[in-house]
Order: sequence, then C-alpha cells, then structure tokens
Amino acid sequence: MACPRPQSWCLGHTDFWPGGHYSGRGGKRGARLGLGRRCSLRSSSPGSAGLLAFSQAQLRSLTHGTEEETENVSLLPGGPVVRGPAMLVTAYIAFVVLLASCLGLELSRCRAKPSGRACSNPSFVRFQLDFYQVYFLALAADWLQAPYLYKLYQHYHFLEGQIAILYVCGLASTVLFGLVASSLVDWLGRKKSCVLFSLTYSLCCLTKLSRDYFVLLVGRALGGLSTALLFSAFEAWYIHEHVERHDFPAEWIPATFARAAFWNHVLAVVAGVAAEAVACWMGLGPVAPFVAAIPLLALAGALALHNWGENYDRQRAFSRTCAGGLRCLLSDRRVLLLGTIQALFESVIFIFVFLWTPVLDPHGAPLGIIFSSFMAASLLGSSLYRIATSKRYHLQPVHLVSLAVLIVVFSLFMLTFSTSPGQESPVESFIAFLLIELACGLYFPSMSFLRRKVIPETEQAGVLNWFRVPLHLLACLGLLVLHDSDRKTGTRNMFSICSAVMVMALLAVVGLFTVVRHDAELRVPSPTGEPYAPEL
Repeated sequence: MACPRPQSWCLGHTDFWPGGHYSGRGGKRGARLGLGRRCSLRSSSPGSAGLLAFSQAQLRSLTHGTEEETENVSLLPGGPVVRGPAMLVTAYIAFVVLLASCLGLELSRCRAKPSGRACSNPSFVRFQLDFYQVYFLALAADWLQAPYLYKLYQHYHFLEGQIAILYVCGLASTVLFGLVASSLVDWLGRKKSCVLFSLTYSLCCLTKLSRDYFVLLVGRALGGLSTALLFSAFEAWYIHEHVERHDFPAEWIPATFARAAFWNHVLAVVAGVAAEAVACWMGLGPVAPFVAAIPLLALAGALALHNWGENYDRQRAFSRTCAGGLRCLLSDRRVLLLGTIQALFESVIFIFVFLWTPVLDPHGAPLGIIFSSFMAASLLGSSLYRIATSKRYHLQPVHLVSLAVLIVVFSLFMLTFSTSPGQESPVESFIAFLLIELACGLYFPSMSFLRRKVIPETEQAGVLNWFRVPLHLLACLGLLVLHDSDRKTGTRNMFSICSAVMVMALLAVVGLFTVVRHDAELRVPSPTGEPYAPEL
C-alpha cells in the first residue's frame, strides 16, 4: 500500500538508505516505518520516478561493476556516483593536523605551568583518582555512542523524519529529567544516582539491538534520564565529598574540574577512533559501539558501588527553585541576555549534531574519525581560550563569545552553499563543521565563566532550568520541520534558518557587550590567581 504524500515518509526504492543514497543491501520490501508499515516502491514524486526505479542489477550495469563494487555507490541528485577517496583522505589529514596542534599547545602550557599545593598533597591526588576512574569511564561510554547513533537508525532502514523524531524524544526527555535531576539526586543519594546512571544507560544501549521503533523511543527516553544524571550526580557527589568529608580547600575544586574538562575532550577523541575501529575496521557494524559501551558502564557502576561513600543534601522545593531562577532572570538584564545567547547558540548546535552524519556519510566519510576530528577541533578551541585569556593577550570571555558566534554564522553560511542540491561539496561542509566545533571550544568555557560571575550560586539551578526550556524547544522545532520538504532542500533550508538564528544570537551578544563593557566583575583575574590543575 502506498504511503500518503503528506506524511513525508515515503522516499521510494526499498534499497535506499533514508536520505536517498543506495545501501547496497537489498532484501526488504520497503522502508521501515515506526508503526510497522512499509512504503510501496512507487515514488510519490513524478520528478524522481526515474531515479527511484533503479534496481541493483541496473545500477551495476550503469557503473560496470560487480555486486560487491556497488556497495560504494551513492545515488545523489547528480546520478550514480562512485565514492572517491577525497573525503576519506581529508578526514584523516584533518584529524592528524588537529591532534598535532592540540598536543603542541598542551605541551607548551605544561612547561609554563607553575607548581601548586594541591599537586603535593597525596590525599587529594588519591581522592581525585577515586573520582576520575568512575567519572572517566562514564564519559568514555557516553562518547563511544555518539559517532554512530544516526548511522544505526539508518542501518535499521528508518527514514530521516523518523530519525528526527527519535532525536526529539531524546532532547525532550533530557530537558524533562534535567528539570528534576537535582532534586532526584539529593533525595536518592549521589552514589546511588551514579549507579542508577550506569544501569539506565546500559539499558539504553541494549535497546539499540532492537529494530522496533517503539523500543528505540524508550531507549531515547532512558538516554535522556542518563544524560541528566551524568551531568548532575557525579559533580554533586564530588563537591560534597571534597568539602564535607575530606575538608579540602574549596579553591581546589576548579582544579579538579579543569583537569576533567581536558580529559573529557581527550576521551571524546579516543572514543571516536574506537567507535570507528569496532564498527568499520573490525566489520562489526554500527551497533558495535553501543555494545562496547556496556562493559564500561558496568565497571563504572561497580567501582562507584565499591569505592564511594554515600552522601545526601537538603532538598529545595522544585517550585521555589524555579521561582527564584525566574526572578533572577527578569531582574538582571545580563542574565536575560546570557540566557538568550545560550538558547539560540546551543539549539543550533543540537541541530548540527543531527545533521552532520546525513551530510557527510553519503560521500564515504569515516564517521568515527570525523567525530574525533570534531572533538580535536573543540579541544583546540579550548586551548585557544586559555591562550586568549592569558596575561599575554588578556582577552575577555565576552569577546570570545562574540568571536565564537561570528565563526558559527560564517560556517552556517558556508553550509548553505556546500549543501546546495546537485552541487554538494562534502569537503567544504566538513571544514565548516570543524569551524563550528572550534567555536564551541571557545564558547563553552567563556559562557561558563560569565554564568558563574553573573548568576548567584544559590539561583544557578533555577536559572539554568529556564535556560534549558527555550533551548530544547528551539532544537525540537528545528528537527521536526527539517524534513518537511525534499531531503537535500530541507537540509539546506535548515542551515539557512540556523544562520538567521545565529544572527539573532549575534545581536544578543552585541547587547550583552554594551551592558557589561565597563563591568570589572566580568573580567578574567590575573593568571597568578588561577587554581593549579595537577598532572595525573
């Protein structure tokens, strides 16, 4: 039975991946729908009838290849195209160059780093190691799943509209559980919450073994809960243990999280390579990284259960938290502008996370290496942030937020041209994506600094709850309207819309700069007063 046109589910031939390129693996009589239905082989668009009528045998005759050779053929708008090595070579060269740049900057920073009291305190270093071994395993398991999430849904023959709904479900569950995560963690206990994270995330990974759409939706909901726990329970446990149980100076806390932020980037780079290894080099397929993450999660939960003590905190009513955050948001123009910038910028980043795979994958991109290159670019941006705010250059975080927004605006304009239907340029798109990740490396530490200075500590949880609502709402709306039209046209239009959104963010940055340009509180202190992050 043919699918009705308004649903935008039916893209044609059964042997096509969602998004139009040839899978090379026949066998299923139609594109799989979340409700168990399948589209017919008839195209609902007269203009695409010729393209959708190709069979595997006709495709091989057009390319004069064998059945095995058609594995590397993409049916792009210009016709059958044999995947060349350009994207593959570009990805590996970019990865090596970015990695070498990051390594050089970090080595120079280490040579110039002063010694500190924390480094010479064996009890503190031992306490850090107890925290890091659990936290880093959790982060590694999280990053390991990122490169092949979209590809896995494609592998199960879901269409892009269905995949977008899966992403929206994940975003919605993240914001829903994020609103109550702090209260849940305080009530349940931080250690138990970390163990719960390992259990829920393991279940989320197991759902990826199913091809059932509703099971995958449940998995996305579990992933949202796990993400909320990952970014609340671990940090809360550490801060309580650091101050209350071990009585270390509170000034040493930033040193721990500065080191954790650096190694988080390193783990993301390594996870991308590992995902590429298990999925492609070992030939285990796109579900392999999700299976490989389960032992890491189990080990993290076991170590937390065995080595960590339990701690609780006094709960604050959720309504009171949100009310206090709203009062702070409306009473301080700086907070309102920061929230506007965050909502606009990070909603565009969420859409980028969805779009990069369907833009690059049809051109033979090694997804794991591409992801590692993205994370290396982000790490490079973080290193440039430290250099820019150093005593030598002494740029301020508000300047770097402005620069990050400008870079993203430029990159999105590049993408509107490099994804033009029939004139796709994957290498240019890849460069634009790298620039977006570089901008993220500048943006996130700058925004973190500004939030700490502008938002009172007692109101941060409530204010961040109000920030998350428009952020995720914009991202969800963007994903839902993305594939209202033809895939390629829809992708290009989405980048155009994102460009307009980032121009609005740029206007908000100009407004913030006007308000705070004489505010000494928002200036980076002298580097001599910065906490020392000990080597591990």
